[in-house]
Amino acid sequence: MNDAWLTALPKAELHLHLEGALEPELMFALARRNNIELPWADVEALRQAYSFNNLQEFLDLYYQGANVLRTEQDFYDLTWAYLQKCHAQGVVHVEPFFDPQTHTERGIPFEAAITGISTALRDGRAQLGITGGLILSFLRHLSEEEAFQTLQQAMPFRDQFFAVGLDSSEKGHPPSKFERVFAKARAEGFLAVAHAGEEGPPEYIWQALDLLKVNRIDHGVRAAEDPALLDRLADEQVPLTVCPLSNIKLCVFPDMAQHNILELLERGLNVTVNSDDPAYFGGYVLENFTALRDSLGMTEDQARRLALNSMNARLV
Repeated sequence: MNDAWLTALPKAELHLHLEGALEPELMFALARRNNIELPWADVEALRQAYSFNNLQEFLDLYYQGANVLRTEQDFYDLTWAYLQKCHAQGVVHVEPFFDPQTHTERGIPFEAAITGISTALRDGRAQLGITGGLILSFLRHLSEEEAFQTLQQAMPFRDQFFAVGLDSSEKGHPPSKFERVFAKARAEGFLAVAHAGEEGPPEYIWQALDLLKVNRIDHGVRAAEDPALLDRLADEQVPLTVCPLSNIKLCVFPDMAQHNILELLERGLNVTVNSDDPAYFGGYVLENFTALRDSLGMTEDQARRLALNSMNARLV
């Protein structure tokens, strides 16, 4: 099973933070465009900073990097660069996240972010043949009230996203904290997804399913600690958007050889392969597939099933 075969395999990416696709070269280019001074001397110095002991250390750098995103053109360029990478790797459908609160709390107009992203997604469909839609994510370390405010801000642009999500620091911020805002979003006709079971316990996956009533679980690898939860996920075929390289970079697993994605696949769970924040974690979807091949001995049959799962787990 070579890289060319894996590249040609049609794949969907269902767990990707656009802000996490901000490559160092583009970050420096946008910093120059917007007259922003970065704390790193050059691209190489920034790459060397990508050593994280946990999720929070990554998030601190992630939010700092996102500061270069200021204009509609910036958000377009970020999204377009990601779509070009997808096109080169055989990704034919994308459902990326964006975090409006990361930008609005810096004074960036909501309209600038979502319009730039949405225009690039339309161009991706027309020029690259990549289908998809946008997911608006709430930052879980902020309050439910702030999430309600963000949802209200988003309503004039409701035709530009199809679902809401929940991301950022998982520990200490259970899905139950956002039960009411997710109910409001669902009442407005939006689908729902949520990060759960990455750093947080299996209980967070139960809450995401039962309280937030999500259509998909983002990450979910800690479901392996709860046999009853594994049974439910297998029986209901709830998609899990697993991000192998991210899990290693953030120390969810000590190394790729100990990752459980193929065990979950063989257990009958609807697991998919995604890149999460590829600029920070060392690879896009193709690199995640090759890591599973090289470190876990993923077979061609398993690769096909993982890719088919991603296509079947699409929400738009």
